[in-house]
Amino acid sequence: MPSLIGGLVCCISFLALEVQATYRLHGGYHPRQHQADSPIVSRQTFQRGFQQQQPFQSVQQGQQQPFQSVEQPAQSQNQRTIDLGETHCKSRPLDLVFIIDSSRSVRPQEFEKVKIFLADMVDTLEIGADATRVAVVNYASTVKIEFLLKTHFDKPGLKAALARIESLAAGTMTGLAIKTAMEETFTEGSGARLTNKNIAKVAIIVTDGRPQDTVEEVAAAARAAGIEIYAVGVDRADMKSLRLMASLPLDEHVFYVETYGVIEKLTSKFRETLCGVDACALGHDCDHICVNNNNNNSYACKCREGYTLNADKKTCSQDANEMSGNELSEDACMCEAQIAFQMKMQSTIKQLTNKLDDLSRKVTQFGVRR
Repeated sequence: MPSLIGGLVCCISFLALEVQATYRLHGGYHPRQHQADSPIVSRQTFQRGFQQQQPFQSVQQGQQQPFQSVEQPAQSQNQRTIDLGETHCKSRPLDLVFIIDSSRSVRPQEFEKVKIFLADMVDTLEIGADATRVAVVNYASTVKIEFLLKTHFDKPGLKAALARIESLAAGTMTGLAIKTAMEETFTEGSGARLTNKNIAKVAIIVTDGRPQDTVEEVAAAARAAGIEIYAVGVDRADMKSLRLMASLPLDEHVFYVETYGVIEKLTSKFRETLCGVDACALGHDCDHICVNNNNNNSYACKCREGYTLNADKKTCSQDANEMSGNELSEDACMCEAQIAFQMKMQSTIKQLTNKLDDLSRKVTQFGVRR
């Protein structure tokens, strides 16, 4: 009899241990807490080094211009970027028109240098219908539109068209060329995008002489129409005329090179000038997604699906419908845990019953032997 009692106590202890372990496994279940992910990119601080600029940017043969530099941040996702060494530049869409002087003073080999400069410029840009569009206005005493903004949306075709341009010779009607560009290339019919698209309109004028017509009024009209004008003077170019044509500030829009042989050195400067800053890569406060604004070097925050942007325009809150769905999911998980607990208990009781039966048989056998 003492052995029987001891066996029962042993079985009850075993049952208690099994129930306790099962409770810890299933009864201690807690609903999963749904938390928003951490921000994609944390705010970073970058030091910028600025070089003092002269009233006119001059590139002499054998010299390299010092440019503004920014420490290179980590590459952000979904951004088209161009590697500028120390600067982080994001290719922004432009409506870009080159206005090139091919008057008699520009020798054939010098004009070839101009075309190489234009091709190098194209290589630094993202070309396409939704990216940068390029047109060329060729001028001397007459003006010829070589191709419009809507003509070439691929880089190979655009560069091939540049290579086919021929000089016109004769005079230098710069004012007429600006007027033609404003009225016939920077129009919707010619491929320029609407003002509400916020695509920058840029004209780059390359000349080596003094205009034979008036440029001040027509250039002012073009600037008033929203066209940003850069003036590049070569060799004998009239600096006063360049200043009258260019947009403000002049130290950022007027350039001078001594010869056509070094005009290619301006490529990297324009690449830096025309690109947009990747504001998101420079650091942001967005809770979920950072989106660059192409034309003002700023950014805006967006939320992932199922979340709403808060009043601070930075953080995100989960939508009520999404939260309700999560509660249902948690209830389902709790139900699964309860079923698992019940099945575990049934299995434990069955094992205990078998052990009691086995113990009972052993007690009976022991009694018969006595």
